[in-house]
Amino acid sequence: MSGIRKLLPGIIGLALCFLSVASVGAVENAIPPGTKITLKNWQQFKAFMPDGMIALFDGSVDWKMPPDIEMDVGPTTIHPLPKPFWDAVEKYSAQTRFLKLPNGAYKLENYVSGVPFPHPSGPDKGTEIAADVTFRPGGHLYVGMPDSGTPSSFCTMDKFGSKACTRVDYNYRQLAYNWYPGISHTEPGSTGAWYGEWLMVEVPEEAKYSADLTLFWQDVTRLPDDYVFIPALRQAMRLSTSARCAPLFDSDATHDDQRVGWNGGASMFEGQFLRQQNILALVDMTTAMGKFPDNYDMPLGWAKPSWGKWEVVPVWVTDVRRIESMRSGYCYGKRIMYTAQAYFANVHEDLYDSNMALWKVVNIGLRAREDRLHPEWGQQYFGGGIIEQYWNLQDQHATHIFTADANGEDLWADRYSPQYDNISKFQNPGGLTQLMH
Repeated sequence: MSGIRKLLPGIIGLALCFLSVASVGAVENAIPPGTKITLKNWQQFKAFMPDGMIALFDGSVDWKMPPDIEMDVGPTTIHPLPKPFWDAVEKYSAQTRFLKLPNGAYKLENYVSGVPFPHPSGPDKGTEIAADVTFRPGGHLYVGMPDSGTPSSFCTMDKFGSKACTRVDYNYRQLAYNWYPGISHTEPGSTGAWYGEWLMVEVPEEAKYSADLTLFWQDVTRLPDDYVFIPALRQAMRLSTSARCAPLFDSDATHDDQRVGWNGGASMFEGQFLRQQNILALVDMTTAMGKFPDNYDMPLGWAKPSWGKWEVVPVWVTDVRRIESMRSGYCYGKRIMYTAQAYFANVHEDLYDSNMALWKVVNIGLRAREDRLHPEWGQQYFGGGIIEQYWNLQDQHATHIFTADANGEDLWADRYSPQYDNISKFQNPGGLTQLMH
């Protein structure tokens, strides 16, 4: 029996991989590799598109696909997730469950590591998927600084064609529930947080040192804390809970969109599972998206073929909403998430306002890379860079957030200079006051 237990994590991982590949086989035959999707033939492939992508194609919204749009389809590739991740899933997931509290929020009981619900099912399937996206596999520490990694870019466009880019340093760290080998399950100095997101403006000069810190708590029923540093005042301030809807660095993304499209946590939101679907997604990007706007198909800013092949990806489609007791005053009426089943990561979202009108179409691209310390894992989607594209349909505004730079450099998970391995500076509100020293 003990020998079988040792083999289970690998069996689970391989099983998920084979299931994913099997589920896309028929779709690959429907869209053979080498197919070019254009404005002339796109309707043949509507079944493999998210609703927001269809809206951009059919001309029903103000943002529209450019006349020369070309989406080149490639074969579907599944990168199996690392064995240590599946080890944690196999060891702990059976004991994890949701407890619904009197106010409608969810308490995650007995969660330790890995995704809490590797096989979401039952009446809470949609909520379980949202929790899996929250705790999806990822690197332990992501750093983007001028001297270590690549700062991210927040490039915005308006309906008149005006463009502006902000370069933002980042330090994202998982502080607890870690599965990564050699990292403490709960790091000393975490002070009750499980994840910290630190951002600071590098360019333009007049906004330099403006910073934003978000802390997510191990007690998931506790609302995240948001802090900002205002250089003119040389002061850090804690934001109100309504700041979850505030624009992030004047972009079309909010704090609840911040972590590659989903930053809402695992307690204050509930999901309704809608369907399984196979959709076109960019999950093996190049770094071509790092050169804005040259490598973007304007005026929409859609992906050019140089960004990589579109792959047919099996997804869960879930309607995620804030729990009823916390909906008043919240920005989004619903978030339709398209979650890649093989990676527990969102590859597309459609965001609706409080009146349930389509507000933002979000495309999310991923770049697979080998892990720096564990090349034996093979390429991992969480090892490399990302792009998040927000088309604000109601304000005719758009934002492109990406990690690559114009020279082709990109994010590496867990590759950084030692000075950035510093919880007290980057995952602590007190560290914000050190920014201008």
